Amino acid sequence: MTIRIRAASAPGEIRIAVTDDARTDEDGAAGAGLIEYALWRPGAPDGIGDLHRGRIVARMPAMGGAFVDLTDGASGFLPDSAGAAGLTEGDAVLVRIMRSAQGGKGARLAACPPDAVPESDRTGPPALLARGPTPLEALAAAWPDASILIDDASVGARIPSALRNRMLRTTNAFDAETEAASDALDDPTVDLPGGMRATITPTPALVAIDMDGGAASADRRAKQTAQFAANRDALPALLHQIRLRNLSGAIILDVAGLAIRKRQALRPIFEESLACDPLRPRFLGFTALGLAEILRSRVRPPLHELVSGAHGQALRALRHWVRATRGTPGPAATLRVGTDIARALDRDPDAVADATRLAGHLPARQLDPSLPPLGWTLSGPENRP
Repeated sequence: MTIRIRAASAPGEIRIAVTDDARTDEDGAAGAGLIEYALWRPGAPDGIGDLHRGRIVARMPAMGGAFVDLTDGASGFLPDSAGAAGLTEGDAVLVRIMRSAQGGKGARLAACPPDAVPESDRTGPPALLARGPTPLEALAAAWPDASILIDDASVGARIPSALRNRMLRTTNAFDAETEAASDALDDPTVDLPGGMRATITPTPALVAIDMDGGAASADRRAKQTAQFAANRDALPALLHQIRLRNLSGAIILDVAGLAIRKRQALRPIFEESLACDPLRPRFLGFTALGLAEILRSRVRPPLHELVSGAHGQALRALRHWVRATRGTPGPAATLRVGTDIARALDRDPDAVADATRLAGHLPARQLDPSLPPLGWTLSGPENRP
């Protein structure tokens, strides 16, 4: 079996990669051996599958649903089609989170039947009654024959007992290729087969993807023949990036150079590549401007939202600090941070404790007002970058 689930421990989060060890970068695909990727933050779960006892706080007829108060001041939206019909303000309701809060919008909910919980849990103030599956549990269910590689005993302690017979302890859950492919997912620019390149730009309304011919423009064949072949060969790897980065909602993709009338011939490539995605994205066709339209369900937060905010950048800074510090003698590198990073670290003491345990040093943190609010850098006696 060449499929493995790799769970790499990092401060405040566990990076999870499903890899196929039989595939290599010789395939020419971006992140060739990486099949799935997810972030699991035990201290800040995304809520998918959580069961809540909530309370209707506002009926919204124009929106076709109602807002529901959840635990700790959180809220979500319950559509009429998912159980809000007939409920009024003040009613208690059992709901499950079907889509996490993301893109500035609250969680999307679905009502559960009363017999989903014991009678004693059916009434009372808003409360979290049961957690849904973690990203690791979800991927383990999707790949039932894959072993789970872990590099930290604390990860094993968080895994349900039913999965522990699949665990293998290793020094580094991520090998060099997986580490490189994981790091590349933070970059909005993607190198593609044939010398092509794509730039991914999330916006509040949609995700825009622009393909560029790059080195593919050196092809000596007739222009349209060369451009069709270049797009055909690069698209599967690019469409796989949608899955790896969990891009969702409306996605608009502009292929490279090909005349609008020729783009319809790429439809089978879109449909075949997207069919591999468990969320079953829909290829809607090409607009009058020749832009490919894709619609992918929103469930868990997209990767760019998880990594771009203050908390995500703070965890990234700690991860790089651990890499620079672990196993090194003498004073540890100093982590200099901007104001927003400093606040995020103050709000997540467990992540700082994780960094101390993983590196064997207490992070030496220094607020540096000269840095941007989301900026950070490492410095020390050895001038580690």
